[in-house]
Amino acid sequence: MVASSKCATFRFYAELNDLLPRTKRQRDIDYRFSGKPSVKDAIESLGVPHTEVDLVLVNGRSIDFGYHLEDGDRIAVYPVFEGFDVSPLVRVRAAPLRDLRFVLDCHLGKLARRLRLLGFDCRYHRDFSDEQIVRCAQEEKRVVLTCDRGILKRGAITHGYCVRSRDPAVQVGEVLQRFDLHAQARPFTRCTMCNGSIVRVAKETVADRLDAGTRRHYDDFWQCRTCGRVYWRGSHFDRMTAFVERLLRSRDHEGDGA
Repeated sequence: MVASSKCATFRFYAELNDLLPRTKRQRDIDYRFSGKPSVKDAIESLGVPHTEVDLVLVNGRSIDFGYHLEDGDRIAVYPVFEGFDVSPLVRVRAAPLRDLRFVLDCHLGKLARRLRLLGFDCRYHRDFSDEQIVRCAQEEKRVVLTCDRGILKRGAITHGYCVRSRDPAVQVGEVLQRFDLHAQARPFTRCTMCNGSIVRVAKETVADRLDAGTRRHYDDFWQCRTCGRVYWRGSHFDRMTAFVERLLRSRDHEGDGA
């Protein structure tokens, strides 16, 4: 085996440190190598998927993921910037998607339902394989939301996010903040079960699907265009409305229970 005689120094900033082992967070990391690996391969071998990265500086100069490491390089790796525009510097980020839509892995069903409650288009199935997720992201131009960094390291994935929290109530606030979605939310316009759009319907068109108590006490109804599920403002509606309002009240919100 050939010894790794070359060394580059990496430093990851802000929330990218969440993806590193604790011993490597907030510090310079010596990366030893032989040959001329790409900076993308090096970043991902240290644990950070390329979809999490917005800007890479090598010796103070912005580069793309195709750059090959040289001995003595100093590499600064930054996450997506929300507070200010660095687009003139960015060389690694794929062009933004025209319509922000998501596909979620099989562990994020509760997050999918919460995002749908807010009106966001989310493809999810509890039996989705990694290959199906990748194909869906490519063919339908969707952002991958996952807890599995391995999926995000695939070259075919151009837009994705590694969800940090394991608490679904925190996850939804995390995604809203990461993609700056607060102003784009359209609550109660999408079916939480199948992702179809919801439209208002006349009571008589769904009366045969209602139990006697619902028919007697409620007059306003909505129905999913895809699966036919019927919605009305029952006893749970106030609780759901309060949950939505808490999420959308502040850009800095980190999640509430539902």
